[in-house]
Amino acid sequence: MRIVLDAMGGDNAPQVEVKGTVDAIKKNRDLNVILVGKKEEIEKYLNTYKLSEKERARLEVVNANEVITMSDEPAKAFKQKQDSSMIVGAKLVKEGRADAFVSAGNTGAMLVTSLLTIGRIPGVIRPAILVPMPSKSGTTAVLDAGANVDCKPIHLAQFAIMGSIYASHIFKINKPRVGVMSVGEEEGKGNELTIEAKEIIKKLNLNFKGNVEGRDVFNGNADVVVCDGFVGNIILKVGEGAGVLLVSEIKKGAKKSLLTIIGGLLMKKVFIQVKDRINPDAYGGAPLLGIQKPVIICHGSASAEGIKNALIVAYEFVDGHINEEIESEVKKMEAKSE
Repeated sequence: MRIVLDAMGGDNAPQVEVKGTVDAIKKNRDLNVILVGKKEEIEKYLNTYKLSEKERARLEVVNANEVITMSDEPAKAFKQKQDSSMIVGAKLVKEGRADAFVSAGNTGAMLVTSLLTIGRIPGVIRPAILVPMPSKSGTTAVLDAGANVDCKPIHLAQFAIMGSIYASHIFKINKPRVGVMSVGEEEGKGNELTIEAKEIIKKLNLNFKGNVEGRDVFNGNADVVVCDGFVGNIILKVGEGAGVLLVSEIKKGAKKSLLTIIGGLLMKKVFIQVKDRINPDAYGGAPLLGIQKPVIICHGSASAEGIKNALIVAYEFVDGHINEEIESEVKKMEAKSE
């Protein structure tokens, strides 16, 4: 299996991308990676690692002279930077030279590039960004997390299908519990969008639990939470901010006195476990579901660990034939509505 990595996408590219790639191919012997970007710079970092002849043969570097930055306007960048690492990488996937695409670059540009270059799965109306969030029960998938700020009920229903399939394969959840984000658990609560979406989702072959509230993302009462991208992005950013605050307060509290310092040292392993649990790098990025080939969007500040995990998730995405299942279930949904 071959995966394309935009080697110039992150805040610390290409050093982080190269290290993450090396770690990934050492972990998964069936993984091949095409690194796309400024070839000389990428190879300079690659040459600092000790790779066997077989490992090096599983890596390919494709040159791209331009970089889409975080400040670039997505549509304009797509038109003006056709020789960028992101667009060259997406074209390799479209042409069939690779099975999936990973980037820590500009999210908006990734959305535009994926849509216009790779294309949507037949039947999918709107692609959606799925963000894995830590919860009491393990992981909650929230989608959409920002690709579509305005949605129709049918979009949320398709998000439910895609999120459920992804969660069952990647998070290994049997019959994921699906909920619609609302202002209360009661049946009649919500706005026009969520009330109409629920009526559609009820008719699907999903483990649908009805309305869920914001706290249910973290307390484990649902495995998949669907919402429009406006709400989903707020959930994501609030979760990130709360995680940063939690770690900061623990550090501050542990330094208040000699007793708390001793307690902090005794609890160090627990604190590390908590920090790792809320670290986005642990989840390997956010899939852009609904695109014809698997696309994983990493955080711009992703570490080498985050890049490695994103490549591993992309491998599992392809290996699980998730897109084929999404296409099949969307067709069944269309047939029911006719």
